[in-house]
Amino acid sequence: MLHFRLLPSAVCAATLALPVVAFAQSGRPGGAEPPAAPQPTDAEREAALLANVVQLTSGDRFSKAGEAYFSPDDRRVIFQAVEKPTDGREPDEFYAMYVADVVRDGDRITGLANILRLSPDGSANTCGWFDPRNPNIVLFGSTIGPPTASDPPGYQRGTGRYRWMFPPEMRIVQADLSKGEKARGELKTIVGDGKAYVAEGSLSPDGRFLIYCDHGKNEGDLYILDRDTGSTLPVVVARGYDGGPFFSPEGKRIVYRSDRNNDNHLQLFVADLAFAPNGAITGISTEHQVTRDSNVNWCPYFHPSGQFLVFASSAAGHRNYEVFSIDAGTVTRDGVPQSRYGTNQRRITHAEGADVLPVFSHDGKYMLWTGQRNPERSSQLYVAEWTAPKDPVIQPGR
Repeated sequence: MLHFRLLPSAVCAATLALPVVAFAQSGRPGGAEPPAAPQPTDAEREAALLANVVQLTSGDRFSKAGEAYFSPDDRRVIFQAVEKPTDGREPDEFYAMYVADVVRDGDRITGLANILRLSPDGSANTCGWFDPRNPNIVLFGSTIGPPTASDPPGYQRGTGRYRWMFPPEMRIVQADLSKGEKARGELKTIVGDGKAYVAEGSLSPDGRFLIYCDHGKNEGDLYILDRDTGSTLPVVVARGYDGGPFFSPEGKRIVYRSDRNNDNHLQLFVADLAFAPNGAITGISTEHQVTRDSNVNWCPYFHPSGQFLVFASSAAGHRNYEVFSIDAGTVTRDGVPQSRYGTNQRRITHAEGADVLPVFSHDGKYMLWTGQRNPERSSQLYVAEWTAPKDPVIQPGR
């Protein structure tokens, strides 16, 4: 997720369908066949799922922006961005972390206001998250100072055009928004010692557990910190890189991406968590593989219903990543739970330029994502009303 280089979109050639003169099998002229029904345009396909798309950040202030998450009350967002220099200098190489108020016209989101930078100058930052227990506390990954490695390790597919970096100085820090501008100078380290990449953190809905990726002992494993007891537990230690974890809305499952086959085709997984009587997480009980294909599938995020995910995929091409949804839950049929993991995949975004890093507002009314659907093809934040039809629910006895 950190320093991900989004690729320029590829222009697809359209095929022009022409009327065909048909003849009956007897050889007699059958006349021209009726023209085929007109197919919906990409814009029409997207409009059926997303309404009132709004660009929240622009190149006027940010050369690029992305990976944003809502606060629990949906009134603020935390996001990473690179500010556009005003003196002609080159933009910073690494993302900084920002928080902003969500502006609404009635119930409709129209923009961002009161943008505040939280990260120190020169630092690399990623994966910000609001604390459900305290609306003024946010967590994010930060190197605190400039990364020292000239070529830090990272996930890479094919050439260097598809890559995100794992600087060893990265650790998870905490900032107090109530301190305003002073928050930048008073960051508190929560996890990590600056010797191995520790980032990609998010909190459980009740705020008790922090899940994150740690490259200290392997290629990237998932750990959970119990903030009540201070204990740390490894939960996903499969071979290869496992990262980008999030809790499900009910807090009983986690979702993540994995390169455990070492083929650079990231796949999505959901795992059921196991709990002790006192509520502490003890591990995972069952793991469900949600995608199984030759695509790069990443940044999965649960819908508030807990029944499906949105994610970015190379299914439409490595030069134009798009957002897809896929089932990731269970329904009950005749009293028996039926798994729907990996079913009903559908494409959500249809636009030139990459669309990635989708997330939902907590009320499920909005999808927020990073897109390049602007004339400059720069990565910026977009939001739209989620109007996709709900998946049919299997009723008992049917």
